[in-house]
Amino acid sequence: MSRTPTPVLSVAPVTLPTPDRAVDLQLRVSAPVTGDELPVVLLSHGHGPSNHLSSLNGYAPLAHHWAASGFAVIQPTHLSSRTLDLGDHPEAPLFWRSRAEDMTRVLDRLDEVEAAVPQLLGRLDRSRVAVAGHSMGGHTASLLLGARLTDPVDGAEVDLADPRITAGVLLAAPGRGGDALTESTAERYPFFATTDFSTMGKPALVVAGDEDPSAHLTVRGPEWHTDPYHLSPGRKALLTLFGAGHGLGGVSGYDVAETTDENPARVAAVQRLTAAYLRSELHPGDPAWQRACDALTTGPGALGRVESR
Repeated sequence: MSRTPTPVLSVAPVTLPTPDRAVDLQLRVSAPVTGDELPVVLLSHGHGPSNHLSSLNGYAPLAHHWAASGFAVIQPTHLSSRTLDLGDHPEAPLFWRSRAEDMTRVLDRLDEVEAAVPQLLGRLDRSRVAVAGHSMGGHTASLLLGARLTDPVDGAEVDLADPRITAGVLLAAPGRGGDALTESTAERYPFFATTDFSTMGKPALVVAGDEDPSAHLTVRGPEWHTDPYHLSPGRKALLTLFGAGHGLGGVSGYDVAETTDENPARVAAVQRLTAAYLRSELHPGDPAWQRACDALTTGPGALGRVESR
């Protein structure tokens, strides 16, 4: 017997006036219609070739499912979004620093977010905050969880970790720099060259596709996306999805052209496993993660494999 879908409200744009930013910060907020003490999940979009997936209007398969699972999901439109056309900005095209700063701004101004969404007022559990991101959004999430890099402009070590964030989900995130990068990547995106996961001690689920070579960025192939798991300390889990490309079956949007490995069953598995991971991390003792792993990553029909430490 199928479960009755949980109604979800989604409000956008929620605008936070931000005079020190190129444009004001706009958000989408999604949450279940009912329920209190909702953990907060910050969701960082990727870059990609599409216009609106890289904005508050993307990633509906994840945002809606997580909201239906009992989380308040907040999605910013980062300055890297093609919808903003800020290609001549000094930090363009990827805006690696401001992406992380967007998330810190959101947490600093949750009172304003609640006031803009009256249905959410008083329903957030601010002691339970996670960050998630896909592709370039995974890089953003890794910085907020404690990864560091060297600013290619001034040579200073950059620490953008936010202590309010206690766990994360990295989806097809970039791996280490150095000789793992293609020459063009190191030249065009020099901040990638010094990515250091040795300080990323917060718990995280790293999700990677075993058919995601990302040859435009790395010479190492699909295993590059597992670096945040292998090279970071602390409690981590790695979900490797069988047959998955960079879109992980289509997490960035429904029926989008840039998803080369479209697979509804795979997306459903990512939805269920990530929601279960977040629930178990933000509610210690909750068995959701183990149950989801048992159901989806064991037996002859397994959609992937899970490692943990």
